[in-house]
Amino acid sequence: MSMTPRRLANDCFAALDKLMPHEEAMRLLKERIAPVVGTEEVALADALGRVLAEDVIAPRNIPAFANAAMDGFAVRHTDLNPEDETELPVVMRVFAGDVPQPLPEGAAARIFTGAPMPEGADTCVMQEDVEYDEAAGVARFPAGIPKGINVRPAGEDQRAGAPVARAGERLRPPELAAIASTGTGRVTVYRRLKVALMSTGDEIIRPGMPFSEGKIYDANHFFLRGTLATLPVEVVDYGILADERAAVEEAFRRAAAECDVIITSAGISTGEADYMAETVRKLGQLHAWRLAIKPGKPIAFGQIGDTVYLGLPGNPVAAFVTFLIYGWPLLSGLAGHDWKEPERITLPAGFEMKKRKTGRREFLRGWLETDESGCTVVRRFPKDGSGLISSAVAATGIIEITEEPASIMPGDTVRFIPFGAFGIGAK
Repeated sequence: MSMTPRRLANDCFAALDKLMPHEEAMRLLKERIAPVVGTEEVALADALGRVLAEDVIAPRNIPAFANAAMDGFAVRHTDLNPEDETELPVVMRVFAGDVPQPLPEGAAARIFTGAPMPEGADTCVMQEDVEYDEAAGVARFPAGIPKGINVRPAGEDQRAGAPVARAGERLRPPELAAIASTGTGRVTVYRRLKVALMSTGDEIIRPGMPFSEGKIYDANHFFLRGTLATLPVEVVDYGILADERAAVEEAFRRAAAECDVIITSAGISTGEADYMAETVRKLGQLHAWRLAIKPGKPIAFGQIGDTVYLGLPGNPVAAFVTFLIYGWPLLSGLAGHDWKEPERITLPAGFEMKKRKTGRREFLRGWLETDESGCTVVRRFPKDGSGLISSAVAATGIIEITEEPASIMPGDTVRFIPFGAFGIGAK
């Protein structure tokens, strides 16, 4: 099965000609992003991490029948004496998977967890509360048993006709289990977004190559590729592009024909050998967004035909942070996921910034720690350099400082975004 995706307008990434606040940038992305991939049907066993393209509806009540929540005895509540002990004959045994006969009045059924309640029975008394004389075939019940106890009603989990998982949701193990409970074996999901990942620069080399003077190992590729692994995408590595106009253009033309998104880092300025921006303008459209943020003020968005272009800063941490804050929701939306910004945790700062530039949003690297009073506080990496990979290694998330504060003192509230909000595992 296939569904034609919506296409982005040619001016999707057109921005205001000003230094753009963070909230304005997020608003523009949220308004303008739509899925750019078609759909496919896959086996439920292969659907983990995929984005659902069609609601999955419960075809029947789940559970389909009232059943026992634990081992015990099924009875009619009206047969129990509320003031005194009740003795009832045990006339049947019901196991999970059985289709029992109706329960006669004035009788009990020995029943086991998950077994269907016999017609007429409305209460399950746990076996620990019952005196059962198996040889005599009778059970004695204490007074005061509540009606309906230990019974899972039909439809308690899901009602027939209700959605158990909705289009636009990323399928986690809980969603897979919910879908499985309906008996659905195949689901319609968005096709994986195909992402071209490019490095650029004659000075860049990949790990494993011998080091020589003037060379830099390609850390950005691993920052970005590792983060992309948390999304429903297929990464195509286009390697390291030489600082040559023809080489960049050839790679961009090929990627635009093969992929849904092109991501680069560095090479988007107007330097003599920076051909990224020039090539995107030649082949399509480029919109350089100047954001009032730190790190990573310049970010480039564009299109070559239907292929989206995302140009990130060259400094490793700036590339990593701006991809998390802007690229991660962008690619999620292009892949069909409902727009969801990562949740922020508001906590007291365990650091100080005596003087800071207002009017821009800062994204610092930090972690949570318990202070001497037993309270959870946010600690920050002591240095801000956007080339310091060590700051990301030490961190478990991003500290978000909004535009207004002129200083941050210990105890002031700040926002913390755990890396887990982006699907990045714990240290």
